[in-house]
Amino acid sequence: MLGIFSSSVVSPPEELVAAGSRTPSPKTTAGKLLNRFVESKASAVSLQVGEHVQLAYTHHNESPWQPRSFAVKDEIFCLFEGALDNLGSLRQQYGLAKSATEVILVIEAYKALRDRAPYPANRVVCHLSGNFAFIVFDKSTSTLFVASDQYGKVPLYWGITADGYVAFADDADLLKGACGKSLASFPQGCFYSTAVGGLRCYENPKNKITAVPAEEEEIWGATFKVEGSAVLAGTE
Repeated sequence: MLGIFSSSVVSPPEELVAAGSRTPSPKTTAGKLLNRFVESKASAVSLQVGEHVQLAYTHHNESPWQPRSFAVKDEIFCLFEGALDNLGSLRQQYGLAKSATEVILVIEAYKALRDRAPYPANRVVCHLSGNFAFIVFDKSTSTLFVASDQYGKVPLYWGITADGYVAFADDADLLKGACGKSLASFPQGCFYSTAVGGLRCYENPKNKITAVPAEEEEIWGATFKVEGSAVLAGTE
């Protein structure tokens, strides 16, 4: 899956900007990144959301235990990869039909978060049990919400393209070609929300997250670490 967002939606994280500046490396534009995804992934589906967002996904080569899915409801777009162990109980909690899938559940959870503001965002993600990564974009408010499960079982990476777009994908090699060293593994057990102003650990949302500069030979430009926690993100 792939999500690409202009700086009008997401301000490029300073840590990734700095990482790319320390070790200059080849990059390409967001448009070329999207084209590469569509051309290299069988049966790829892509769509443009407004002027500033591109989303794409494919079912090709997906794991049967961690499938990819896409849905849109009430101008809320969601790309989801993985599976929730407690989907049944969450359906009941949110009053959903038994046929509701993970991607629909995440949309409804996000809607509840948005409409109950200032309900803590971390509490919504904490209720999700399983292996997952997802990207939610709310067109009505131009809000982005991205999260990875506590153990990082579903790979998720983020980086900055040559023209300053922030991209999220489950394919590190895809982003490496577009983002160079302005690239990192998205930290497990964390969420990124433009509504709350950045990256947070959902078990310990008050803990600071710092970016440790990567070694020169690593493909990453930085490794994100939750202070006071053993959680690290940056290596495969």
